[in-house]
Amino acid sequence: MKRIAIQGLVGSFHDMATHQYFDGQQVQLICCSTFEQVFENIKRDPTAIGMVAIENTIAGSLLHNYELLRDSGTCIVGEHKLHISHCICCLPDDNWATVNEVHSHPVALMQCRHFLENHPEMKLVEAEDTAGAAKFISENQCRGWAAICSSDAARLYGMRILEDNIEDNKHNFTRFLVVCNPMKADFLRPLERADKASLVFSLPHEEGKLSQVLSILSFYKINLTKIQSLPIIGREWEYMFYVDVTYDSLTRYRQSIDAIAPLTRELKVLGEYIAKN
Repeated sequence: MKRIAIQGLVGSFHDMATHQYFDGQQVQLICCSTFEQVFENIKRDPTAIGMVAIENTIAGSLLHNYELLRDSGTCIVGEHKLHISHCICCLPDDNWATVNEVHSHPVALMQCRHFLENHPEMKLVEAEDTAGAAKFISENQCRGWAAICSSDAARLYGMRILEDNIEDNKHNFTRFLVVCNPMKADFLRPLERADKASLVFSLPHEEGKLSQVLSILSFYKINLTKIQSLPIIGREWEYMFYVDVTYDSLTRYRQSIDAIAPLTRELKVLGEYIAKN
């Protein structure tokens, strides 16, 4: 049985991503309030695995999670892309006429902004988790409260679905990373089949350094799929660059890493894994 640390409760989107990624396998969830706790669980128990959201097609990147990933020393061994669909739900005895406030994670509230604009009578209240909002309302019998969460979470906690698919954009996907202790990585992903890697590095504050790195990757036919920069605290105008690349030759990819290493500072391979479309 695999022990998976997630941010959120049973019924959350992290839960859904976990069960889809490990389909057919036995998993035991370690439910955490924060992403920091996810990485703390992996540090305490080297056998634990983490499922961590890293970006959303609407909300963008979860910048803090990039820093947690780099600082934790964990290794990326997989990714999963989950279609996100929200519903609004309430207690079975409530209805549109009695609901006066809605609770959910701030990202979920943002993703349903147009729907909520059509219901100005409802007060918006931020919660730690989508499924957690539904669970709290159900367990505490909060009359007049609604939650925005997945329809699976609504049914799990015995809530009444007032309307489903309320997200503004139906092309709403979240990308999750599967992370673990580096000593466990080879047991979780076949390195010979890996075709994607995540890197992080900084650069000397000199003109043209980033373009040189990108040119070398291009020369080795390494496809850049994402680049995210974050400022380095205490070092003005210097940045950490988080880069995702795909490749069809492990040898050529390894050669490209050797080639860019002299141009970079603090170069670290965060993980090599199988890309998911």
